[in-house]
Amino acid sequence: MNRRRFQAIASLSVALILILDAGCQARAQDRQMSYPSMAPLDQYLMDRNAEVALARSAAPEAISRDAEILVLGRHGYETAVKGKNGFVCAVERNWMAPFEGEGADNFWNPKVRGPVCFNPPAARSILPITIKRTELVLAGQSKAQIFEGMKAFVKQGLPPLEPGAMAYMMSKEQHLNDGSHPNWMAHLMFYTPVMDGSVWGADLPHTPVMLNPQFHGRPEPIDVFMVPAGRWSDGTADPVKAD
Repeated sequence: MNRRRFQAIASLSVALILILDAGCQARAQDRQMSYPSMAPLDQYLMDRNAEVALARSAAPEAISRDAEILVLGRHGYETAVKGKNGFVCAVERNWMAPFEGEGADNFWNPKVRGPVCFNPPAARSILPITIKRTELVLAGQSKAQIFEGMKAFVKQGLPPLEPGAMAYMMSKEQHLNDGSHPNWMAHLMFYTPVMDGSVWGADLPHTPVMLNPQFHGRPEPIDVFMVPAGRWSDGTADPVKAD
């Protein structure tokens, strides 16, 4: 066997090893990114001051500086700062993800931090969903039990959806997934009764409107339409990402 041929075979062998190793790493990463049950509570908690700052970053300072700020404690969300303008900012955890379908595998992901700032109508009619889901989580219930608990809450305790309910998710520091763009994009969310997304032209080619699968009647009778904001809450540009 001549030297050139030997080098070619050696190079192919190294390439094959690298490919196999990459495949193993990818499978290992997939396993690491699977969250079948709740992690220890401490993994979901944050330093109080850091959580206040992160919650405020959900909306432009002109809004968040006078908003009520909630932080997650061991017994649920607590008011850390009283507000003046009717807005409420908080950092949601990933148990606000869908119960089934897209995103459901990450329901218990302890790394997700979703700063959101609800306008007054949403603070009155959407924030109670976050409060109730969190209450059920901290009671030690399974995802299936939480789903059933939310079905009962929808029938018995969920306030009616108020017209004009919307929220800001414009934090540059948000961590919404385990992918290459964990902060995804700055966006606004608009809450409606469950409806066909085509009413908004959602998810059609070249339209900026997206239908979020977060609730969609499973079981909360709410739809969430998202629109890219084009800039982060600090005013810096956020070019919309293709993925």
